[in-house]
Amino acid sequence: MAIPAGRYEFGTDRGRITLRTSRDGFASQAGHDLVIVASRWSAQLTVSEDLRPAGLETRVDLGALTVREGTGGLKPLTDRDKREIAVTARKVLGADRNPEAVFSAAKFEPDTSGGGTISGTLTLAGQSRPLSLQVTATDPDRYRATATIVQTEFGIKPYTAFLGSLKVRDAVEVEIEADLSDLAQSTA
Repeated sequence: MAIPAGRYEFGTDRGRITLRTSRDGFASQAGHDLVIVASRWSAQLTVSEDLRPAGLETRVDLGALTVREGTGGLKPLTDRDKREIAVTARKVLGADRNPEAVFSAAKFEPDTSGGGTISGTLTLAGQSRPLSLQVTATDPDRYRATATIVQTEFGIKPYTAFLGSLKVRDAVEVEIEADLSDLAQSTA
């Protein structure tokens, strides 16, 4: 079912943004591969009169990153470890100076499977760079988008410990899931 023309707002009530980090370095067995969820985010989708997407802006509150899971490592993560990692992630991202990550897209290239590519600009840590999302339709009006963000391209120095022998890989995998069924038009 096509989404009617108009402007739509949605967020955590209709989807999830997940970040996946991997460990690297000589002491990588001591660290954890992490699953981090953006607990607060919002998006605004504009659909044109020809029923094609015309714009998308997504804002992620970097102060609301939550560590959901850590795999690997010498010991399982405790709840305290997860909270401390989230605080460290906010510091690494400079969330005190740049509290939001913003993705603005205006180029939509559909494919025959109902997915396609969404191209736009990601602003993170005060730096703006092009980013493309690969989108697949998982059900009618439900989508999964993926991208890889390279931290150093945004001036972010990936986390390191033990004199650099344990570090987070530069590339962070991003997955967005969105349910756009029965969206109500925004009145703004």
